[in-house]
Amino acid sequence: MANDLTFSITRTRFDEDYSPADSSRLTTNFANLARGEHRQQNLRNALAMIDERANDLASGADADRYSVELDIVSVTAHFVDGSADGEFPLIEVLDVTIVDQHTGERHQGILGNNFSSYLRDYDFAVLLPSAGGVPDDFGQLHGALFQRFLESDAFRSQFDAEPVVCISVSTSQTYQQTETVHPVLGAEYHHEHSSLTDDYFGRMGMQVRYFMPPGGKAPLAFYSRGDVANDYSDLQLVGTIATMETFQKIYRPEIYNANTAAPSTYRPSLEHTDFSTPPVTYDREERSRLAITQGRYTEEHLVKPHRALLERWAESALAR
Repeated sequence: MANDLTFSITRTRFDEDYSPADSSRLTTNFANLARGEHRQQNLRNALAMIDERANDLASGADADRYSVELDIVSVTAHFVDGSADGEFPLIEVLDVTIVDQHTGERHQGILGNNFSSYLRDYDFAVLLPSAGGVPDDFGQLHGALFQRFLESDAFRSQFDAEPVVCISVSTSQTYQQTETVHPVLGAEYHHEHSSLTDDYFGRMGMQVRYFMPPGGKAPLAFYSRGDVANDYSDLQLVGTIATMETFQKIYRPEIYNANTAAPSTYRPSLEHTDFSTPPVTYDREERSRLAITQGRYTEEHLVKPHRALLERWAESALAR
């Protein structure tokens, strides 16, 4: 079965001239910014926010010492099962490079920022609402495909380190600050109980930790297969935080661009009114609507045509 599913990787620079490819999920944070009348100014402002935050986090850095370069890593799954739909755009993530403007050194950052998946749209926007509850195998296929990709020659030929997925905290949970403080990740928080998102990423082999970086306004959720606090350098963590905190300031300003920082006991809310609006236009309502459309697209071009192969392979992966 090893040759029934293979992967290929393409890269696209995310800069002020970026335009989404036809295969990109339009709900992806970076794709959403790159559309409409203000697309180039959106991108320019977002990238400037990332650089500013990176220099702020890099203790002792001059205001313009570091710049962050971002590549969109697009992963395509290739099927050999006789279906007319022989390939599918499986995952898109951002890969980070931190450039020292003083020395010219280029530092490899962490893969995984703005994790984007059509199959996740299908699971949450199509499958879950129609299931009448959470299926026992919810996220199993997605997790199996993700871990299969990390074991592939395509991944191993380009990446030496495990990815980290950094997302927003949940508005349905309360977070409690602990005594643990990391020099870059900041103050660690714990949450009440495992969430559906935690379980979903658990199928991908990932566990979550929550940290509020120095100068941040709310904790971020860091999902990794290893130890996010010790497996990466401080500068690598700076690149991820600067990138993802910026996107969260744009997407969820009520939480991440609040005018006051989260207290030790914290319940995030999108109803919060004391926040600043970033200089970037973002259509959050369109993002929600398109998730269903993209889920249906996945059903038509991935789930249905390859159902037999995917189910057989996912069950085999789970039994290992």
